[in-house]
Amino acid sequence: MTKIFFRNFRVSCLQLNKCNYATAPNAIATIKLNNKEYVTDDYTNVTPKILSYLNRNLHLKKDNPLSLVRQRIVNYFYSSFTHRENHPSRTKSDCYYINRKTLLRAHMTAHQSELLRSGLDNFLMIGDVYRRDEIDSTHFPVFHQIDAVRSQRKEQLFQDFPDLELFEPTFDPQNPHIFTNSIKDPNKQSCHTLEATKLMEAQLKNHLIGLVQTLFGDNIKHRWVEAYFPFTHPSWELEIFYENNWLEVLGCGIVRNEILANAGPNNTIAYAFGLGLERIAMALYKIPDIRLMWSKDSGFLSQFEDKALNERITYKPVSSYPQCVNDISFWLPPNLTIDTFTSNDFYDLVRDVGGDIIEQVKLKDKFVHPKSKKHSLCYSIIYRHLERTLKQAEVNEVHKEIEKAAVKAFNVIIR
Repeated sequence: MTKIFFRNFRVSCLQLNKCNYATAPNAIATIKLNNKEYVTDDYTNVTPKILSYLNRNLHLKKDNPLSLVRQRIVNYFYSSFTHRENHPSRTKSDCYYINRKTLLRAHMTAHQSELLRSGLDNFLMIGDVYRRDEIDSTHFPVFHQIDAVRSQRKEQLFQDFPDLELFEPTFDPQNPHIFTNSIKDPNKQSCHTLEATKLMEAQLKNHLIGLVQTLFGDNIKHRWVEAYFPFTHPSWELEIFYENNWLEVLGCGIVRNEILANAGPNNTIAYAFGLGLERIAMALYKIPDIRLMWSKDSGFLSQFEDKALNERITYKPVSSYPQCVNDISFWLPPNLTIDTFTSNDFYDLVRDVGGDIIEQVKLKDKFVHPKSKKHSLCYSIIYRHLERTLKQAEVNEVHKEIEKAAVKAFNVIIR
């Protein structure tokens, strides 16, 4: 039985161990990441703003759309694969360098070899990656990737055709490094048989078509486009017809045999694919700007809060004007407790006083005093005008009126 392994990568720095560059003489500043200090040098180009995104782990935040997409994809592969429960460029213009020896991870593919060397044959890798890029509604210097590899031995791939082979007779799996693998043939690598390549291609494409149908519906139009990637051959991009345009959603291909040979015993053939969670989420939920993924704005996040994974969600734009958040905390009268007080009553009062500038009210905290046994509630009130920027001073005035109304209506004591 085949194992499928899922791993969320949280560490975002890659150490370039093979580099032996000397630290620049004038590089005296340091950068602290994950409790480790790095000396900067002439290669350092990472900014404080970029560093502020580290360890945010949006794909693990319960109510972020990236987390919903991640869970749906993971669930799909659990149901599609048999399982048990128990590189792009490193040029300075493309990547964020801490110094000459260390850069922020630019792609998840960097982890493939280590997992293959550990003996895993099927795995998904999920994490954040950092790339310098253009600035527009679909590009951001940090995004989240899923990469996957699935490898098979001869007896797995050809279980119904035991006479077929993975490799051409000229290739010796015991001495793979003496063979010069060529990709001149557009249909296959020179070490592989055509039968092995075509069967892996069919498995790969069937799985990925199933994935986009699971996400976007059985009737989604799709097409395959031949592509080039440095780690696979042959390679393809999968596109879907979305909002009257063809949209690329992922890249994939047959893993270059040199990668498998460097990782350990060379007796398998593998396919790999990679996709960006942001691109899928933006298309799936009709989110117009990639920057919204990083928003802490409750007007955005509440639209994905406590949603079923397969629920159809269409993002509804919120006001472009900033919100103001004021908390209100009060002691309840003796005849009420945190369990008997009706929040909906309070919500109605807030709406009555605040009118259309109230965007959201959320219960923030419940508290029972250990000595007096008095009960207290705290609510966050989010204010936002749809047509202009609210000033904090005017919000404070409205907030005071809500406090007065709550005291009068519920006999509470403002804390």
